[in-house]
Amino acid sequence: MTTKRSISRRSFNALAAAGGLSLAAGPLIGQHVYKEVKALQPGEYTWHPERQPVGPVSVVVSLDEQRVHVYRNGVRIAVSTCSSGKPGHETPTGVFVVLQKDRDHRSSTYNNAPMPNMNRLTWDGIALHAGNLPGYPASHGCVRLPLSFSALLFDVTHLGRPVIIAASGRSPDSVVHPGFILGDYSETEFEKVLATLEARKHPSDWDLDEAYPITSMIASSHDERIVIIENDRQVEEGPLLWDGKPLGPHVYVLHGPDDGLRGMQWQAITYDGSPEEADHDLTRVGTDTTFAEAIGRHSHPGMIFVFTDLPLHPDRRSGRDFVIMS
Repeated sequence: MTTKRSISRRSFNALAAAGGLSLAAGPLIGQHVYKEVKALQPGEYTWHPERQPVGPVSVVVSLDEQRVHVYRNGVRIAVSTCSSGKPGHETPTGVFVVLQKDRDHRSSTYNNAPMPNMNRLTWDGIALHAGNLPGYPASHGCVRLPLSFSALLFDVTHLGRPVIIAASGRSPDSVVHPGFILGDYSETEFEKVLATLEARKHPSDWDLDEAYPITSMIASSHDERIVIIENDRQVEEGPLLWDGKPLGPHVYVLHGPDDGLRGMQWQAITYDGSPEEADHDLTRVGTDTTFAEAIGRHSHPGMIFVFTDLPLHPDRRSGRDFVIMS
């Protein structure tokens, strides 16, 4: 059964005041429809959380399609039309995480403009939020969504959740690493890791006011380093060992153990470049024993692992602003 969320009167009135909204303005309010993704018209979206009720959520924005795809535990549960940055204010591609959530946010840059159901991606102004959808890129860099869809999305995102903004759309692949995170282990060690992961709460169970951190890892071939980030703070750093070839712009979301293959299952997404370039193979990378143990201490279902060939520099990812832009 599809869950619908009512639109707050405050959000509705704010958008109405900003854009002359009327009840007939379907593209802005949004309409849940049963259509193929390519047939969606501005303001239309699909929403089927019953296809995968539990598991970590990831969001993929496809700029060439002007679509937002929502995946839970690797299964696509929703697709919406969107409007990204117009020429001169292009929406950057790359890997982001949700840094802040605010149902009734207003812009501090653009005349106090309403930004209902805001999921902040950068501290300098990029976010997912409700807004006008003319059918083409028209924002100042944010990703605008139908108001009703933005309310539904707000309910399933959590601080630290990955949002991948890609130049072109690509469905996630399922990848199983035949060990733990960058390490091999015996069958008895697998059972030990399994027990550790199951004792930790899944992101779908976390409330916004809980302090339990969401973990992200970034591997940079340029710096030959891997960093571990909890929420928006770097907590560990160690060496990257890999095959010497470009890592490529990929992001992996950890689902959990695969009992059949005795390894960890990941959802893999390429956030830039053509689909033909995707080479989702976690066995290409490794680290030393000490840092592998540190990774194990911070790992949990729903954590993300980013591959990049760019430097780990503040211009790419600062202390509080998790961004790997391509």
